[in-house]
Parts: sequence; structure tokens; C-alpha cells
Amino acid sequence: MPFGVVARLLGATLRGIQHSRSFGADAQRCVAALRPPLRVLGPEHVPTRGPALLTINHYARQKVNDAAPFRAWWLALGVSAIVAAGGPAGVHWIVTEAWTYPDPLRAHLVTPATRWLFRRVARVYGFTSMPPMPPDPGDALARAAAVRRVLAYARATPTPLIGLAPEGSDAPGGVLQMPPSGVGRFIAHLARLGLPITPVGGFEADGAFCLRFGAAYALETPVAVSPAERDRATSAIVMRHIAAQLPLHLRGEFA
Repeated sequence: MPFGVVARLLGATLRGIQHSRSFGADAQRCVAALRPPLRVLGPEHVPTRGPALLTINHYARQKVNDAAPFRAWWLALGVSAIVAAGGPAGVHWIVTEAWTYPDPLRAHLVTPATRWLFRRVARVYGFTSMPPMPPDPGDALARAAAVRRVLAYARATPTPLIGLAPEGSDAPGGVLQMPPSGVGRFIAHLARLGLPITPVGGFEADGAFCLRFGAAYALETPVAVSPAERDRATSAIVMRHIAAQLPLHLRGEFA
């Protein structure tokens, strides 16, 4: 990532001033430095204004030989850079507020540090941060409050563009996985507010970072089922649309 972007973001994060930086502008600076350049597929489906909910896979990859690891934040950077290039609208991302780890050392040292950092970054860009996935029962109230903030934002904004990675966490090999419980219900709430869904697939091909945008669709969920079944069925619908934008080896159970 360009040093200038990182330095200015660090300064803004330390000051903690809300909406003090444009994520779209920073994303364009970062994406412009990619070699090979970002490859965009399905450009005719890129929403340049809302209302719209952009859903993308949570693709990430560990370091392989001399290739640097691929971090999931490039998904938000890439999508925001492309959307910003088509108009003045910016994407309001729903982001994690911490990294979690299974071992006690990092759980007690790294997780609190990332919680402070990610909350500040979300404030700088005007994003909504949510407790990390998979859900912790102790985060139920904080998660509900974050959901209410997103829904309030969608209602108060004339043409909202909201970005979400439903899986919420990295999966082994970057292969699609079913989102945690509650995600389908959350997406259904946004769809009922009139947000069509644009599926996006993020992946690598021939050494290049690629984004494929699919056609927007109106979400239709089953009615005569239990709330839990409706939640899971909604998540499956969303993930199948994302899977259609990905290479076969990344589609997992949604192939």
C-alpha cells in the first residue's frame, strides 16, 4: 500500500476525527499502485449510485513461495475504487471491529489492540463496525446495536451504497463458506428497505487481483418456514449469487 496513504491514515486514526478521510479516494490511490493492475469483469454491473447492497466473498490467501499474502481489506479497497470511479457516491462498509485468535496470548494482546485500531479507522471513514465473526454470545447487544445503526443509515440516506462480506471471516483456501447465523436475517432487513443486491466475486488469476460484478437482483426469501430456516435460506441465496462470480475452485458448497 502507498506509504503516503498509510501515513495520512495513521495520523487521522490517532486524531480520531469522524469522516475525516474519503475511503474512495484512498482506495483509488492504493489500487492505482497495483502491479499487475486490478482486473474488473462485468463493469456494466458496477453500481455508481444507490440504493444498493454490494455483497462480496471474504477472500484471503496466505503467503505462497515469493508471493505476498492477499489480505481481505483489498476487497473493500478494490470495490470502493471502482465504484468511486463511476461517480461521487462512496460505499458504506460494514467492517469487523477486531481480529480474534484461538490462542490466549494473541487473544489478550492482539485482539484488544485491533479493536481500538479498527474502531478508530471505521470512525475516520464513517463506516459501521461490528463485533467479529463467528458471533460471541457476549457481543449480542453490541451486534444488535450495530445492526440498528446500519438500518438507520439506510433509512436516512437517500441513495445508500452499502458493502458487506457476509462470511465475516477468512476461510481455508479462500473457499466460500456459509455465513454465521443472523446474517441472512440482516440482509433481508436491508432488502426490505429497497436495496437491490449486487454480487461481487474477489479472486486472483494469473497473478492479478480480479473483481467480477454480477447483475443486481431483488431478494426473495421463503415465507412458510421457521425464522432460522429463513435466515439460512437467505444466506444461501446470497452466497450462490456470489459464487456465480467466482472460479469453480473457490465456490465450495455453492458450486
